[in-house]
Amino acid sequence: MQREDLADLAAFLAVAEERSFTRAAAKLGTSQSALSHTVRRLETRLGMRLLTRTTRSVVATEAGEALLGTLTPAFDSIQAQLAALGAMRERPAGSVRITASEHAATTLLWPALLRLLPAYPDINVELSIDSSLVDIVSGRFDAGVRLGESVAGDMIATRIGPNLRMAVVGSPAYFASHPVPVIPQDLAGHRCINLRLPTAGGFYAWELEKDGREVRVRVDGQLAYDNAAMLLRAAEAGFGLAFVMEDRVTEQIAGGTLVRALEDWCPPFTGYHLYYPSRRQPTPAFAILVEALRYRD
Repeated sequence: MQREDLADLAAFLAVAEERSFTRAAAKLGTSQSALSHTVRRLETRLGMRLLTRTTRSVVATEAGEALLGTLTPAFDSIQAQLAALGAMRERPAGSVRITASEHAATTLLWPALLRLLPAYPDINVELSIDSSLVDIVSGRFDAGVRLGESVAGDMIATRIGPNLRMAVVGSPAYFASHPVPVIPQDLAGHRCINLRLPTAGGFYAWELEKDGREVRVRVDGQLAYDNAAMLLRAAEAGFGLAFVMEDRVTEQIAGGTLVRALEDWCPPFTGYHLYYPSRRQPTPAFAILVEALRYRD
């Protein structure tokens, strides 16, 4: 393989991943016209079209997808090996990309990064805040964060947080005119604030459990959000009951701005895990981050 072949393949890979000549050019530190010329040169040499260009996007052709299937793991392996050379340096260096929910990023990742990054100035971390179950391989992430029960079996999973609980809460003003629910069926008579989750395919059904009996309740009310912080603001304002992570409302319950209900229907469940492909060779920077996040009782 000629040196220019490798450069042309790297250019094609960047455009296919970014689905944009403009973004790929910025990523590679070159001009859009030079990048376009490079890809056309590769297509001419191969005698086939690799990318379909429209006014709005760039997508790989069938031949392009086939080439991507070979290039992606090959370039990933090269990148991992180059990053592994950082182990020979006095200070570990490299970039780590992680996808996580806002709750996990706030309660676990950010506190760990506050402690870790000042000691390792050459380690860069990118956090993508996303509540959906992202495919970390196709998304080109080094790792993701999910609740333990949601981690696929072909992934390495490292526990990074304690068990969690949910909490049903409402404001004192709301409960002044509504009875406190005692069993899940009582929620049918209450205004509730819905949470839309991409992974649920719509509104989240409240998952309650007591003595081994599991109940999923579809609730109704005036308001719905895809953001837990806004959901809590609505609950504190008296618009209905909210179903949230217990650690989000500990201070509000203690301060009396929110009142808890159905506590006996909210048992603990497995907390967050950091997960990543078992076949990928961790870089020194990634290994340091995993160790910093590892949960210890």
